[in-house]
Amino acid sequence: MKVLVVGASRGSGAAAVQQLAEAGHLVTAFARSAAPGRSSDDVRQVSGDVMDPEALDKAMVGQDAVIVALGISDNPVKVRLLRRAGTPLDVRSRGTAAVVDAMHRAGMRRLVVQSTYGIGDTYSTLPLAAKAFFTLVIRPQVTDHERQEQVVRSSGLDWTLVRPVFLVDGDDSAAPAQVGPGDQASSLRVTRTQLARVLRDAVERPEWHGRTLSVSA
Repeated sequence: MKVLVVGASRGSGAAAVQQLAEAGHLVTAFARSAAPGRSSDDVRQVSGDVMDPEALDKAMVGQDAVIVALGISDNPVKVRLLRRAGTPLDVRSRGTAAVVDAMHRAGMRRLVVQSTYGIGDTYSTLPLAAKAFFTLVIRPQVTDHERQEQVVRSSGLDWTLVRPVFLVDGDDSAAPAQVGPGDQASSLRVTRTQLARVLRDAVERPEWHGRTLSVSA
């Protein structure tokens, strides 16, 4: 398949690009800081702003599916104290809305979006310390995730929302992640590689259309 990854420069987006390419997919890695010189036979690096309709339209040409892995790389404590970041705090919701619009213009259907565990009904399952972190430290990001999920659910596309628990770096040889519906999570840690494999698999699994999945180790 030809898969566009939006937010591909680092973290789970970059990990998803790697997992997709290793599985034989043709990947377009779209990010503000993408490096065209690092393109290969399997991965095409494209620089562009997700808020730029023209850039998104060009990236959509010929694609079969889109994975959205937008996020903010700044330290969350500094973001909360300074109330600003290198990336707009509403990048997830606005960026995903822009992707949805571009997909409709291109006639595309398959959309996989990374959200986070702790949104919606899953908030009640968090331990007290995690609830405090969500409420006191990353409340603006949580609100943006909530808006992002609303955008996805109302998109009219063949969507899947993927909610990983707290992300950590880890060994690429880690066991497959546990994937469950709704608020089912077996732990509160999962590696970015484990998540990336779920994002990779989601593009080809029609039984996951219209579902919200929790991902844990």
